[in-house]
Amino acid sequence: MKTLGHNLASFTRRNFMHTAALGAVVGPSLVQAAASTTVITAGEYFNESARKLPLVNDADVIVCGAGPAGIAAAIMAARAGARTRLFDVHGCLGGVWTAGLLTYIFDFDKLGLTRELIEKLDERDARGSKNPSRFVYEPEEMKVLLDEMCLEAGVKVQLHTRVAAAVCEGGRLRTIITESKAGREAWSAPVFIDATGDGDLGAQAGCSWDVGRSNGSSLQPMTMNALAVVKDAKALAKYMSFYSTDNFRGPGGHLTCVEAFKSELKRAGVETSYGHPTIFPVRDDLVMLMINHEYGIKPWDAAAISEATVRSRAEVYKVMRALRKLGGVWEGLQIATTAEQIGVRDGRRIHGRYTVTREDLIAGTRHEDAVARVTFGVDIHADSRETNKAKPIDHGNLKMKPYDIPLRALIAKDVDGLMMAGRCISGDFIAHASYRVTGNSVAMGEAAGVVAALAAGSKRQPHEVKWSEAAAKLTQMRG
Repeated sequence: MKTLGHNLASFTRRNFMHTAALGAVVGPSLVQAAASTTVITAGEYFNESARKLPLVNDADVIVCGAGPAGIAAAIMAARAGARTRLFDVHGCLGGVWTAGLLTYIFDFDKLGLTRELIEKLDERDARGSKNPSRFVYEPEEMKVLLDEMCLEAGVKVQLHTRVAAAVCEGGRLRTIITESKAGREAWSAPVFIDATGDGDLGAQAGCSWDVGRSNGSSLQPMTMNALAVVKDAKALAKYMSFYSTDNFRGPGGHLTCVEAFKSELKRAGVETSYGHPTIFPVRDDLVMLMINHEYGIKPWDAAAISEATVRSRAEVYKVMRALRKLGGVWEGLQIATTAEQIGVRDGRRIHGRYTVTREDLIAGTRHEDAVARVTFGVDIHADSRETNKAKPIDHGNLKMKPYDIPLRALIAKDVDGLMMAGRCISGDFIAHASYRVTGNSVAMGEAAGVVAALAAGSKRQPHEVKWSEAAAKLTQMRG
């Protein structure tokens, strides 16, 4: 039985075979937009005319998506000597860290760029808690820091730009097409990295993929984070995770704070759509609220995401107003901003040359080509309101050991010249629920960036670069 990912990928491959045929008519130096079909309503299509696009060929490595994985990939590729371009749809770098207002980080105690980021955040006094593995940070400081690091590395950054299509020739990704205020533009490079989170580039290139559980159902929910100003954060200490302890799950930790906060919500007469509503301190009297879930939303369904965004923002304000009416420690509670992008937990997982599985977590699998060691446990948010009421978080009913993510899971199986980094790598539903946190995304991005740079610089494919070579390069770059 074919999965949802396989069926959609097959449809995508047919489209791009047609696109490649069109490109062959005008010659290899020009890229034409696909004579693709855009769905208007059920059963109706509009034929878009083919047209010539400006083609830019000034990069060795192109990274799509500037979240934690994409930032790491772009910086490390550039530092390794590759001419690097980085595209993102948002108006800032950082993805879920900044546009998504995550404000907290997990599984960050690793060598390399993670430690560099910690040091630079500390220089700015922009990090709460001194736990190297999990801590809170200031998202606006993170924006500026990532700008500076990309500029210093020589990464060519283009914001407000969405990857709209990909063109393969002879089984290799050669060109991407972007949409922005500048219109449609084509970009070619020897190696591409999909760091979109949702596997957009891999899907557009015709790769097979999975989403949710094996039948494409049971997606983890989305969440709209928000920053709020309170009258006195110290007075809310017993309701806030990370406020007075680095112990996230033990006595006096996260769940104790959650239950105390839920009691206040009940007193205010509101029940949140997320069963573990959480407050994180950010700085002084600025806090982050993570209180809602949007269930069953596919991250490529723009209409559904739009509706989810409106609903979740309304819920944030409803809860804020209810708490403010309680007075006392909640007096003057005010939303400072809601996230530009609703947080997505579950997107496409592009098929790679290795698939990280539940069994790897149980066995604590080690690999010679390990690019990251994951210590964060399985974290599956409820897939429906009904499940949320009984069990907001499921830990997969397994005992996990720290395990490795191999380089092969970052290399696309179906298309050459394409790597993945972040939560769109090759893994099953259970494994993804563990490695998806941002400390692992940074480690994957570092590896992908260096391998891509080595491949492009030596006219090899990513799968032809041995991890021992890339690891030696990383060690040299880290000094």
